[in-house]
Amino acid sequence: MSYQVIARKYRPQRFQDVVGQDHVTRTLSHAIEQKRIAHAYLFCGPRGTGKTTIARIFAKCLNCTGGPKVDFAPDDPRCAEIAEGRALDVLEIDGASNNGVEQVRELRETCKYAPASAHYKIYIIDEVHMLTTAAFNALLKTLEEPPEHVKFMFATTDPEKVLATILSRCQRFDLRRIPVALIAKHLTYIAGAEKVTIHPAALHAIARGAEGALRDAESTLDQLISFCGDHIEEADVLSMFGLTAQSQLLALSVAVLAGEVENALRLVNELATNGKDLGRLLTDLLNHFRNLLIFQVSRGDPSMLEVTETEAAALAEQSRMVATPGLTRILEVLTDAEMRLRNAASKKILIEVALLRAIEARNAMSLDSVLKQLQDLRQGKRSESAPVKLSPAPSPALPAAGERAPAPMPAPAPAPAPVAAPAVKPAERSPAPAAAPQPAGNLQELWSAILEAVGRVSPFTRSYLIEAHPVSLIRNLFTIGFDPEFEDHIALVDNARNHALLQTKLAELGHPGLQFKFIKAEAPAPNAAAPAPASAPVPTPAPAAPAAKAPPPSAAAKAAASPPPAKEKLVAVPFSKDDFKNDPLIQKALEIFKGQIVEVRA
Repeated sequence: MSYQVIARKYRPQRFQDVVGQDHVTRTLSHAIEQKRIAHAYLFCGPRGTGKTTIARIFAKCLNCTGGPKVDFAPDDPRCAEIAEGRALDVLEIDGASNNGVEQVRELRETCKYAPASAHYKIYIIDEVHMLTTAAFNALLKTLEEPPEHVKFMFATTDPEKVLATILSRCQRFDLRRIPVALIAKHLTYIAGAEKVTIHPAALHAIARGAEGALRDAESTLDQLISFCGDHIEEADVLSMFGLTAQSQLLALSVAVLAGEVENALRLVNELATNGKDLGRLLTDLLNHFRNLLIFQVSRGDPSMLEVTETEAAALAEQSRMVATPGLTRILEVLTDAEMRLRNAASKKILIEVALLRAIEARNAMSLDSVLKQLQDLRQGKRSESAPVKLSPAPSPALPAAGERAPAPMPAPAPAPAPVAAPAVKPAERSPAPAAAPQPAGNLQELWSAILEAVGRVSPFTRSYLIEAHPVSLIRNLFTIGFDPEFEDHIALVDNARNHALLQTKLAELGHPGLQFKFIKAEAPAPNAAAPAPASAPVPTPAPAAPAAKAPPPSAAAKAAASPPPAKEKLVAVPFSKDDFKNDPLIQKALEIFKGQIVEVRA
């Protein structure tokens, strides 16, 4: 006899031999036992999952001797005829080559005749979605009301192309992709029957590469036996089909989770050099991170995963390296790369970039989280700033002084002395002599000038910097402090753009080459009266000028001078909606997040 391939030799002959489709075989068995046999069935599912096989077994059950029954004799001659494809009453038709109206008309004429020897005349049409619309329409009436002795069984990999009028006349069964564990178990049985020794890792690699199609796995095993003989190792499977070893896949996932860019790129380069299928690598990596996400969400429930013991142990270890939101972002990056891979000119470069993005994404923060934190910060600022606005309101002198606790006020008073003294040192060593006079005389005046210059360019940035105060100017380093009350502003202003803006404006004021540093620091008492000369020419300058030049005045005079600047601090910045909308920072944010301004509130 001629050689018969494994996929045909070990094709299931009874319902109990079918692998991974218990929901279909159980339903059909009960239908036969209860004599509730429909006139048309539609079997849908991916390739190699058993659609035509189940249709043949069902035909055997219906036309076996003494049938219909599920437990027919293995040596039943009628069943043997069906298995060998020579039964007169079971006709298998290829829908791709018999898709015209003429073939359907011929079918309608032949189905009127009674079966030759069996109970039913059965038509099995494979790839039924290939029929033309006219052919489907010609079949409608016969399919809805066929003769009692006729049964139709359709198989298709694309049920979406089947007309809805055909679907409504059939009992539909959706076949699933077969799990990796069941494929490996069935291959073990076949290898034992063929007297072939195969390593468990090689079995898992074959089952993983089959992607749920048992026929593909059997064909792969057949090819490996021809290539390797009676002893098959994992390396043989990986080298023949370009698959990635499980250990290499786990090492690459660890490199991504640990942020090891160099190690990740080195592993990808080695796999590409060894001829591995990079598309398959990306699919396997995506499936691994999906398993890791399910492992975290299910708290290690093995029933939701199809993994080996080695991979389960690796999942338990890697789940402690990343949080669930980070895993979700990694999956989004890899999914996007998988969609773009088919059109990529260089798959290696695309995968390398995708891994770099995945490494960055694992610690990134979602936009919703950023907006929530900004909302929390804004609400926190309101709740903290309310007492500040109310403090000078009760009385212009005594209550305000009492709330500020006169005892601590002399403590910050010496602060301007060290600020002014070190400020002379930059003037001594700086090539620009204009940088010395103002810091030496009054650092607060220089800061007020900076605020005014920045406000002309970006009122949005000035609205944050107005809560700050100058701390020191030492060795070309301008230190700016924020009260603990406004500590959250540091993260908003301490960036390269604002540093460049401040340096530019300070250079225009005659102080080039200075660097900026933002810190958390208590504002000294004289700082409260400093903004008055810069922002309000209307109030009487007499109290403000002595407050800025002469520290010796009494505490009562300082307390009397502090409430007016506190009020002006709330109204000093004029707010313009147009300036806010046209601010470069706002425009950049809208461009990055593809957003639009809905409402502007002062």
